[in-house]
Amino acid sequence: MKHKVAIIGCGKMEATHQDGLANLADRLEIAATVDPVVERAEAAARLLGAERATADLDDVIDEIDAALVVTPHHVHHEIGMQLLKAGKHVLMEKPLAITEAECLELITTGQAAGRVLMTAYPMRFHPLVTQLKEHMDDHLVGEIFQVSIWTEQRTQREPGHWIGRADTLGGGQLFSHGCHYVDLLLWFLGTPVRGTHIGTRKGTPWLEREGTSNVSIEFANGALGYHFGTWGARGSKLSYSIHVHGTEGMLEADFRAGELRLHTRAGIKVLAETRKRDKYVEYEIAHFLDRIEDGRAPMTDGPGSLQGLRLIWRLYQAEDEGVVADLSGLGLDQDWTPAGLDRLPG
Repeated sequence: MKHKVAIIGCGKMEATHQDGLANLADRLEIAATVDPVVERAEAAARLLGAERATADLDDVIDEIDAALVVTPHHVHHEIGMQLLKAGKHVLMEKPLAITEAECLELITTGQAAGRVLMTAYPMRFHPLVTQLKEHMDDHLVGEIFQVSIWTEQRTQREPGHWIGRADTLGGGQLFSHGCHYVDLLLWFLGTPVRGTHIGTRKGTPWLEREGTSNVSIEFANGALGYHFGTWGARGSKLSYSIHVHGTEGMLEADFRAGELRLHTRAGIKVLAETRKRDKYVEYEIAHFLDRIEDGRAPMTDGPGSLQGLRLIWRLYQAEDEGVVADLSGLGLDQDWTPAGLDRLPG
């Protein structure tokens, strides 16, 4: 039996998903494309082979069992709630929603409905990242003491686009894009203790909030995590890279080259090679379908996604106050249910 899936939001994202969805043609059917600009929905339907294209989700909601929500961030909650209340499984593009209250309502509604709610963090499923995590867990480079992540790109839209506004994006570059890599750092290193964020609009004046972001996090095990992200790159050397430093060597995931490398005193060894600059969204979507079929929690579930966003909100608040952020209580193994965890204690 194939899952009948709708793609909701047909801007530029449907092209990103085209190959991945085609690779899963034996498991799903794109039953509909939905976008308030019906011409975009129709173009996406032609691209993806969907039977229906519409501007109104109500037209097709009874014809699907799951949806990929690829809309502007500020409507994630509204659309997600409509789908979950109708008994549909939801793969929500990051971030899950733009406020803690919205995230909590989506999570509890999904649980009450017995439906899968998963956040689209495709880097968790990238072959270089999954192999990197396996080598970290196997202690290939000894005890980990530093993980550094660089993401350098140029992201600029036309004036008035929703990405440029803090109220529709949910924040700045850190919230919108850095959430991928905060998620990875939590997955890699565990329970956060304290951290800092410094961001700037310099070089990205088209954004209301930061377009360049520097995050440093201390974890309970003594390791440090760092993320540098920018939407203002006019050139790049590191591009998309992860460096994992351990007591016996360093692991390097070079996404532009498509290589996972081991650096030791003996030299450099290539551990794995992949297709270059591919997001491998089929692995993420396949995981979503697996969880629909087996009823287990997805790897990037609602509670885990909310923990990462709460960390970002605390970093933002501490930055505004000029203090180091207290990140206690935000480990992925800690209680996520109380409201108010987006704020600093006290």
